[in-house]
Amino acid sequence: MKLSGHGEVLTYTIIARGAAPPEFTRQQRIAGPFAVIIVKLDEGPRIVAQMADCDPSKVKIGMRVESVIRKIYEHEGVIRYGFKFRPEAESNVSSQVGSAPK
Repeated sequence: MKLSGHGEVLTYTIIARGAAPPEFTRQQRIAGPFAVIIVKLDEGPRIVAQMADCDPSKVKIGMRVESVIRKIYEHEGVIRYGFKFRPEAESNVSSQVGSAPK
């Protein structure tokens, strides 16, 4: 099954000072708190991932999101990349709720 990478936030938590796993300590010192979400993809599977490109206080249950490739962390000089989710682009959101084209 091919996954679209689009879905909605089922639930989330905010990882704040001192609660991050050790490999995320540097990221937390630089960027501050971040959200970890459980996403229900449009095709049905559920995925746990970090939220990107969004103030953690703006994350909401039911929020539409899309997957992106981002830096996850760096360990021993090696950058690890993987998927995160960000708020869905405005044009995608309006087309999914039946709004007239702009």
